[in-house]
Amino acid sequence: MQDCRQGSRKAQFELYKLYAKAMYNVSLRILSHVAEAEDVLQEAFLEAFNRIADFRGDTTFGLWLKQIVINKSINYLRKRKVEFVSTDEVDVVEEEETDEEDMQLQVEEIRKAIQQLPDGYRVVISLYLLEGYDHEEIAHILKISEVTSRTQYRRAKLKLQSLMATERRSR
Repeated sequence: MQDCRQGSRKAQFELYKLYAKAMYNVSLRILSHVAEAEDVLQEAFLEAFNRIADFRGDTTFGLWLKQIVINKSINYLRKRKVEFVSTDEVDVVEEEETDEEDMQLQVEEIRKAIQQLPDGYRVVISLYLLEGYDHEEIAHILKISEVTSRTQYRRAKLKLQSLMATERRSR
């Protein structure tokens, strides 16, 4: 890390090799667009190396970089004009608790179905299920209310289940 702070290209390349694939996958899950995810990856590493002096070591470098990747990915979505519709004023019926283990489907099937979700749904469900953020954190990242995050998540889950049921019927 110290070599990176001093601008060593070799040290930067080692960090890049260590984190590039994971960070690309984070961005791809949010954007669902290969070229944009590649752009985000490059921009995120450039920003990280330019701001390496700001990295205090409170967390791992990977977590710090992941936050940069997520923020840049969300900015790309905003450029596409993805709207996260506020549902603060809408009464939402609470969904009955479901057993998450009931969704024991092939990872590839789930990944394909997630890619088919509208951007807003895909971002929230990816941040919640795949990246491990809670609704308060998602609300902060996306600049939406916590209620909107929860609602988008529920709707995304229902849409995902519907897509997967349709896929199973068509086999």
